[in-house]
Order: sequence, then C-alpha cells, then structure tokens
Amino acid sequence: MADTRERILHAAATLLAESGGEPVSTRAICQAAGVGAPTLYHHFGDKQGLFEAVAAHGFEQYLADKRALPPSGDPVQRLRDGWDLHVEFGLTHPAFYVVMYATVRPGKPSAGAEESRRILLGMLTDIAKAGRLRIPVDTAARMVHAASVGLVLSLIAEPAGPGDDLPVRTREALIAAITTPEPATGLEAPAAALRAALTSPEARPPLNAAETALLAQWLDRLTGP
Repeated sequence: MADTRERILHAAATLLAESGGEPVSTRAICQAAGVGAPTLYHHFGDKQGLFEAVAAHGFEQYLADKRALPPSGDPVQRLRDGWDLHVEFGLTHPAFYVVMYATVRPGKPSAGAEESRRILLGMLTDIAKAGRLRIPVDTAARMVHAASVGLVLSLIAEPAGPGDDLPVRTREALIAAITTPEPATGLEAPAAALRAALTSPEARPPLNAAETALLAQWLDRLTGP
C-alpha cells in the first residue's frame, strides 16, 4: 500500500516538473504510476490533495535532513552548511524540488515551507546575536531564500558542468553581503542582538505592535550601513 502511494507521488512530481507549467491530468499521473483513478482518489481525495501531498512529501524529506544538521560553534558556518544541504537536496530530488518551490500558490505557504523558514530565521538570528549580521534578520532571510531557490531552479533547468563552482560562488557572495567577518563593535552589536530577538519566532516582547515597529526602526538605523 505504501509503495503504491509512493509511486503515485513520484509520478505526479515528475510529470509536474516536466510540464513547464502546463496542466497535468490525473489520467496521465495514473498511467505513469500504473494505477487506476479510484486508487489515486483513495489515497489523496482529489487532484489538489495529490499535489499538496507531493509538496509535503518533498518537504518531509528535506526537513528531516535540515533538522539533523549538526550544531556548530560558528553560526555563519551553520548557514553555509544549511545552504549546501538545500542545494544538494534540490539537485538530488529535482522533481520534488520543482513542485515544492515553483508551483506554490501565492500567499499560501505550506506547513513545510513555514518550518523551513523558521529554521532559516533561527540560523540568521544566531548570526545577528553574535553581532555579525549586516542587515535585519527578515531581509537576510528573504535574500537567502531567493538566492538559494533561484540557484537550484536554474541548475535543474541547466545542469552545471564538471568543476562548475557556481553554488559555492553564489553562497560566498551572499554571505559576504549579509554578514561581517568579525562581530560588530560599539552600539551595533547589542542593537543587532536586540533586533534579532524582536524578530525571533519565539519572541514575545512586552510592547504593542506599534511600539515594536518603532523600536525595530530605531534598531535598524543603529545597525544599518
């Protein structure tokens, strides 16, 4: 039973990745998986349920690896490790990756995408608390996400040749843009740490929304270029 479900998921992921944005029929998925339509609907309810399950299955595999990243005394190195893991997963599982990141509905991130973002925010918050983040955590998270997803999708569309170090070059250019080689000094380090604490997923500041926004603006001015 589990093998049948896996076969349908892989068939759907592959067809979606190869469709170029064109609709994929349940008939084509059933044919590729070697099952009948009743079997597909038994496992996933409907077509939308199948596509959501494909993305969720991909995120389950990805997040299992991401949660297992070993701790590092250097928060910037941990971000490097997270980047490398992301790129490796995408290039190893291109069909699932395309469904996870290129077929999302605007404004409706999946639970897996939300958890992935929380992990990334945690990594960047640790860098900020160490006084080494040049920009606000949220801005850095958007930059890392855009750069990593864009890189992987481009490499899936046009695979790198032997010796191509584009993933490493892109990673290091991004890290240089958002982090400092040494901890900030003066007011910048404590301001960055407080700004990171405000944007932490676990943060519950004793301020209302307007006060929190105003404090964030002041801290951004202290930590900005």
